[in-house]
Amino acid sequence: MNVLNVLLVTVNDFFWSYLLIPLLVVLAVYFTVRSGFVQLRLLPEMFRVLRSSPGTAPDGGREISSFQAFAISAASRVGTGNIVGVATAIMLGGPGAVFWMWAMSCVLGAAAFVESTLAQLYKVRTSTGFRGGPAYYMLHGLGQRWMGALFAVLITVTFSLVFNSVQANSITGAISTSVQELGAPTGWFLSVLVGLALVGLTAAVVFGGVRRIATVAQALVPLMAILYILLGLAVVVLNIGELPRVVGDIFASAFGLREFTAGGVGAALVQGMRRGMFSNEAGLGSAPNAGATASVSHPAKQGLVQTLGVYFDTWLVCSVTAFIVLVYNPDFTTETGAEVTQRALQSSLGSWSVHALTVILFLLAFTSVLGNYYYGESNLRFLDADPQHMTYFRYAVLAAVFIGSVAPLTLVWNLADISMGVMATVNLVALAPLSAVAFRLLGDYSRQLRNGLDPQFTLSKMPDLRNVECWGPASGSLPDDVQRGEGEAPGDPASALAERDADTRDGGAGGAHADPGEEEGPSDDGRDEGPGER
Repeated sequence: MNVLNVLLVTVNDFFWSYLLIPLLVVLAVYFTVRSGFVQLRLLPEMFRVLRSSPGTAPDGGREISSFQAFAISAASRVGTGNIVGVATAIMLGGPGAVFWMWAMSCVLGAAAFVESTLAQLYKVRTSTGFRGGPAYYMLHGLGQRWMGALFAVLITVTFSLVFNSVQANSITGAISTSVQELGAPTGWFLSVLVGLALVGLTAAVVFGGVRRIATVAQALVPLMAILYILLGLAVVVLNIGELPRVVGDIFASAFGLREFTAGGVGAALVQGMRRGMFSNEAGLGSAPNAGATASVSHPAKQGLVQTLGVYFDTWLVCSVTAFIVLVYNPDFTTETGAEVTQRALQSSLGSWSVHALTVILFLLAFTSVLGNYYYGESNLRFLDADPQHMTYFRYAVLAAVFIGSVAPLTLVWNLADISMGVMATVNLVALAPLSAVAFRLLGDYSRQLRNGLDPQFTLSKMPDLRNVECWGPASGSLPDDVQRGEGEAPGDPASALAERDADTRDGGAGGAHADPGEEEGPSDDGRDEGPGER
């Protein structure tokens, strides 16, 4: 078993260092330049569209809002990797890994925008809202069903089964540490009890559908982030005199001559990029599955929101862990990631912080289980929509959660890294040719912003696009201009236009326009593209 584990580590390191990371960097830089640095240029707009209102689903319920889709993806992104993974990156690559994690997230913001915008464009309608993701834009955008099927299998195994086992194991480990700190007995019996409790909690949510997942994620993710950030701020305030040293260590380790000659800069760069991608998932192909569920008036809106999720994960949550660990000034030769984070908190805040971290780890890991489950559900429906098969899948997820609670998972982690790397490679290969479509949508969005409008999109603005199901007919009416000051645009303008066209054909009034007394905004039909935006 140990020989197999060493072999997996060797293969994994080679694959990430010499194939995936170079491919990711090249494409991310291209997306950044081609989009005009969209991830920085439209940062204020990301916060505005986060408040967009959803539409109404065919079954009469509310569709998933932009914020709820953000929360689902954040639930999967923000997991134990933000606490244990960041500490491990620092232990393996030194403090400089934090700088490269920051830098990578900035560049990867453009990749996050492209993949989630495409997921919105090529999403499909369900009875409760929408569903989509890389498998769908590989099928509808590239016409390659085999690629979509391969991706669907990879993400289902990686996230819904393997990663959920890891998250469950982290919850059990954290609870065991707290119980031991209180002087109570631990062991396999406690692991079984925790595993059964997790199975019950998970079943109560996943059998309730995507709306229940979104509701739980919307409630837990902000609470989880606030609790952890408050702990981090407390550590920084209590050790404010150490802050200049911490920042200095991060930059010195990232660029220092001593680290460069010793190979430390390379280790910091590789670990920072690898853990950064593992944490924020930009370019990986997972977050677009959540982004596609949102009911928004323009595909680029959710692309911007999912880009904000990358910053939320790395610049905020991961930075908190980095400062907690580096203020503690760990021993880089003997301590491990989880041990470092626990000792760092305890040294600054006392023994009670061990239990606080247990609560936070539980919230982080449990919301990750829910987000990871949804990714599998969405992609299995791409392969087979049989309800009975979905029931089997839910039981498989519950089994993975229980097994993860009671079993050591070192080997599974390494297998997960490899499958995650292959999954990311398949997604990036698809994004390269499809990115031109995302940039066209960005050009349309930017023109409407310049005209003071709340951007809306229907397929009639780009009738040459094929296999687009949820944005109205290619020959339909253009959407009405909606002034930004008039409130939120409707969640599904394509549906409103279809109803209006039907009324017009029946001799009706022709749909909802601005009142005669209101001043109309500048016309923006999206057909006359400006220079450099084609």
